[in-house]
Amino acid sequence: MDTIDELRAFVATAQTGSFTRAADQLGVSNRLTSKYVADLERRLGVRLLQRTTRKVGLTPAGEDLLARAPALIDDLDDLFGEVSEGSRGLTGVIRISAPVTFGEAYVAGMLGRFARQNPDLSFDLRLNDSYVDLASEGIDLAFRMGQSEMLSLKARKLGSFVSLLVASPDYLARQGAPSRPADLIDHACIVDTNRRMPNRWVFPAMARRPSSTCAAGSRSIRRAPRWPWRPTAWGSPMRRASPRTGCWPPARLCPCCRTTRAKAAR
Repeated sequence: MDTIDELRAFVATAQTGSFTRAADQLGVSNRLTSKYVADLERRLGVRLLQRTTRKVGLTPAGEDLLARAPALIDDLDDLFGEVSEGSRGLTGVIRISAPVTFGEAYVAGMLGRFARQNPDLSFDLRLNDSYVDLASEGIDLAFRMGQSEMLSLKARKLGSFVSLLVASPDYLARQGAPSRPADLIDHACIVDTNRRMPNRWVFPAMARRPSSTCAAGSRSIRRAPRWPWRPTAWGSPMRRASPRTGCWPPARLCPCCRTTRAKAAR
């Protein structure tokens, strides 16, 4: 640290042309400023300043050192500041966006544990099933379902989810079970209007290439029910009639739902 103090004293003296003004700028005594410069000259084995009764000038070696020393001091100050902040832990506010049900079931609990480890860190958790523009809303971290839509952002896969097409036995008895995606155009489907294309459903397991269809969305939902996120809590098993389709007990009145499995990244 003595070398840094010596450099500060030299730069201040060279820039002000006076030991007295340099001492005032550094907040130390005139004597200590002069000592720092003398110690630096002795350490380098070369005279840096020309001292007269009226002013202080630079030697050629002093000019060379002055050309690089200020930037070096600034870099060291930045480095020490970053290390010091890191030792104090994380601080500030992190704005997080997540779908409502996923946020309630998974994100809120994780944030509670993380907050206990970082007491100086605050969270602004915004749960919204609608599309959120991360830039305009000032979002730092977002949980999204599906493919990343913004290639300029960094994304990490945390898990996977499976979409299931389900219906109550009463409905299937009245309308019949669809045998292929195209049959959905003749069925009364409940669509999720939070999606950008709620009537377009993709069935990747039906063929080598993903197939899609436009569902006849006679009804819509704005928020997914709580139970699809907790598959272990379902009261009775679902009978799957064909790939990506199944029958749901009559007590459940949601013909179309999504189930999700996700793991936190390690």
